[in-house]
Amino acid sequence: MTERKDELAGNLAKVEERIARACEAAGRPREEVTLIVVTKTYPASDVRILADLGVREVAENRDQDAAPKAAECADLSLTWHFVGQLQTNKVRSVVGYAGVVQSVDRARLVTALSKEAERTGREVGCLLQVALDAGASGRGERGGVAPGGIEELAALVAESPGLRLDGLMTVAPLAGEYAGRERAAFDRLMDLSTDLRRAHPAANMVSAGMSADLEQAVAAGATHVRVGTAVLGVRPRLG
Repeated sequence: MTERKDELAGNLAKVEERIARACEAAGRPREEVTLIVVTKTYPASDVRILADLGVREVAENRDQDAAPKAAECADLSLTWHFVGQLQTNKVRSVVGYAGVVQSVDRARLVTALSKEAERTGREVGCLLQVALDAGASGRGERGGVAPGGIEELAALVAESPGLRLDGLMTVAPLAGEYAGRERAAFDRLMDLSTDLRRAHPAANMVSAGMSADLEQAVAAGATHVRVGTAVLGVRPRLG
């Protein structure tokens, strides 16, 4: 375990240095950017090591992995973010541990989250996942709402009991006009965030950037970056 802790500590230090340099280059205070460590496919023991190293925000994208891990780490002072596409039949489980759902992208999901949050007396933070590759269907390849649908969905979240509208999230698209143009994609997200904050000033969270492109996200103005591989290593292949 000591060897794994040393490995994670070293990786965290490198990521921290990358974020600090990116903030300096962008003329931003380091404290403006929060690191969320994506722990998917890694065990609860790694989450405990990360918590011991000072990490307070962790993320998962599959409820079947996240729920038992969160339960095992319930004694830790952590905020769990759910970042994957969320089916309504998993909402009850996810609301049980997630403080923030970053992948809110349709009205039916908002209704389900609100109902469960109210039932359990919890407040769940919501980020609208923006699909910058949205086609005619209005949805992206990896979920998300088209930019044109943000205003209506944001209003629904804002008026739903048990939910808190925190801001926007995106994943740099692999197709469409922003494919391979991460900085342009993140700049577009920031413009959409500015628009959102005119109606919802408190919804100032912007989650963008991962291991490969966190610098571009910080340069664009992201408040949160979601880093997995650069901290935990290359993930084992799932069977």
